[in-house]
Amino acid sequence: MNNNESETIVVVGGGHAALQLCAGLVEAGLGGRVQLVAEEDELPYHRPPLSKAFLKTQAEALQSLRAEVWFAESGITLQRGDAAIAIDREHRVLRLRSGRELRYGRLVLATGSRARRLHSLPEGLANVAALRHAADARALRERVHAATRLTVLGGGFIGLEIAATARALGKQVTVLESAPRLLQRSVSPEIAAFVLDTHRAAGIDVRLGVAVGEFEIVGSEVRSLGVDGRGEPVELLVLGIGASPEQALAMAAGLPCEDGIVVDACMRTADPHILAIGDCTRFPDSRSGRHVRLESVQNANDQARCAVATLLGREEPYRALPWFWSEQGSLRLQMAGLVPAEGTRHHRPGATATSFSILHYAAAQLVCVESVNAPLEHLMARKLLEAGRSPDPRAACDPATPLKTFL
Repeated sequence: MNNNESETIVVVGGGHAALQLCAGLVEAGLGGRVQLVAEEDELPYHRPPLSKAFLKTQAEALQSLRAEVWFAESGITLQRGDAAIAIDREHRVLRLRSGRELRYGRLVLATGSRARRLHSLPEGLANVAALRHAADARALRERVHAATRLTVLGGGFIGLEIAATARALGKQVTVLESAPRLLQRSVSPEIAAFVLDTHRAAGIDVRLGVAVGEFEIVGSEVRSLGVDGRGEPVELLVLGIGASPEQALAMAAGLPCEDGIVVDACMRTADPHILAIGDCTRFPDSRSGRHVRLESVQNANDQARCAVATLLGREEPYRALPWFWSEQGSLRLQMAGLVPAEGTRHHRPGATATSFSILHYAAAQLVCVESVNAPLEHLMARKLLEAGRSPDPRAACDPATPLKTFL
């Protein structure tokens, strides 16, 4: 490997994490050393709108995170539509689907996650959709606008966002969730109950604790599925049953993976020449003391900044406060911190009947705040958590006292 190749930084991925990493390296004056390898033909684009504005409006275009000219002016070599298929760690070579080989000094995996599929359903059915890439979003948009009825499997964020968007388009929507409540792994029971009531009031048929069984497939379509032992007709079936980390490339290269590529607090894998960032990683969270995998734009961007520091030789362990958001029709959900497994929950009324917050305490320490239709509360909650402030719950839940009072 010559000196130029030993300085090359190859980044695999076309999402928020990869783009933020590239931007950080450009800011550090290293753009000319970067090669970005993206599986899709698209420029890196903003992904949250795919289940909302992009899905709702047929004329809506992808929102590129950077114009194509930016990559050229920054010195970044952009490889689009050519997926990475293998890593030769011994010789530090990344092999692409086209047969090309890229030598690297440092390799950063920002491969993201993929929508989970049902093993009982064959691939390629004409009326079954999932959402991950822009191509998925375009196909889903065409199907949603042409359909009368949608059946959504899964009551997580992505399933509910798609369901709310389709309902706003006037479609009949049924959401089937096997768990006893919505968003079971993501939010508190109080938030889940409010979300359920809101979607039902909007006319979405939400069914909880259901068992989905046999699928009737005729030709290239699903015609019906069993729900609690009874057949239900299907026009368009949307799979919103979660996401799995894209870790196959890392696993094949012998890197440790545990529902995510395992990294340390500086985003380093077990190989000193390879880092990983974003949705595909499992990392140590300094606030909760747990190893976690997070799927959010915020986490992707913050881990990218952490990785830039590592690549520059200025290791700064990841300590960012996790925060999330989801727009579902009239609902705007925002969470700061991770919901603890144990602790106490306290209700803080909002400015209107449809806005409130849930404050989570663990051992008298404020560790998480969930807010509904309360963006200012969310902003103040983030500042409180980042500052390590833990006001008395009784005072903090007095709606007459702004949260900023406790900063």
